[in-house]
Amino acid sequence: MKNLLVSLEKADDFDEIIDVRTPLEFAEDHIPGALNAPVLSNEERVLVGTTYKQVSAFEGTRIGAALVARNIAHHLETTFADRPRNWRPLIYCWRGGKRSGSVTTLFNMIGWPARQLDGGYKSYRRFTLDTLDTLPKTFSYIALVGPTGSGKTRLLAALSQAGAQTLDLEALAAHRGSLLGAWAGVPQPSQKRFDTLLVSALREFDPGRPVFVEAESRRIGSVALPLALLETFHQGACVEVLSSREDRAEFLLHDYAHLFDDPAALKAQLQRLIGLHSRERVTGWQQLVDADQRAELAHELIERHYDPAYARSSHQHFVQLPHALPLTFRPNDADVVDQAKALLARLDSRALASVI
Repeated sequence: MKNLLVSLEKADDFDEIIDVRTPLEFAEDHIPGALNAPVLSNEERVLVGTTYKQVSAFEGTRIGAALVARNIAHHLETTFADRPRNWRPLIYCWRGGKRSGSVTTLFNMIGWPARQLDGGYKSYRRFTLDTLDTLPKTFSYIALVGPTGSGKTRLLAALSQAGAQTLDLEALAAHRGSLLGAWAGVPQPSQKRFDTLLVSALREFDPGRPVFVEAESRRIGSVALPLALLETFHQGACVEVLSSREDRAEFLLHDYAHLFDDPAALKAQLQRLIGLHSRERVTGWQQLVDADQRAELAHELIERHYDPAYARSSHQHFVQLPHALPLTFRPNDADVVDQAKALLARLDSRALASVI
């Protein structure tokens, strides 16, 4: 089988990448563009593993072989029924073992010049982590810094519409980054999947142009940013996004309105602030939830929680913040793209002035 193994660097030579792991393994993370054609279902993999450990290796392998053969036959009759004679697939499983080896062997017997990814998904995962140690350092970043509610995410989207390169980490993480930042009904990706999405996004950028990114801490909800990215954009230029207290409260009320659909869950999230704030203060915020006093709660959180947290953290991390370009931003207005274009013009003028 060694002559059927290929390295990850040759993946682009193939017509299609086939991931034969279980749907759960595939959902956790997979090579971009791969098709999932599992040779064991989630339940079948558990059965094979349990039999292997509790009965014998032989019995587990025998049951696994029967299931894999049956599932490959099904895929040949359905998933791959329309593939042409000269189709060249690259097959992988968890570590380039029996699952991908079985499919690769059978495909070659049929006449398809299939190859097996050497090391399987594990080799891809190592490649991803190695890439995240180096690729983020090849770009220059402009961080949008400002307190919660100032509209940094909206400005980032407007900058993208205006033609700038933007890295939306919160979109990749499916989380707004703050205490109440979970997206309604949308689970966060696994850490592995987030890393894959991040590498894919970075590969689209031109190193000759700056990348705008929203200021983030190490963690966005349950996922963590790679240190190479965090350290690089913490050293980069900054735009300090300034919005009025009224605009910020209105912005938070709009973006966090869904939280009031489940008052009990919102109160539970606020409960986690005990320790950072007194029990009496948190209880008062929970009472505002019960009374549906949304505006009052927004103003309280801005003044008592978000602004002090921003003051503590931003000056510790962003080296260039004292030299930041200030931007008075109106996040609730209809002209956010025009505001973004004006910011780009100011940055171009500042860059020109520094050269002169």
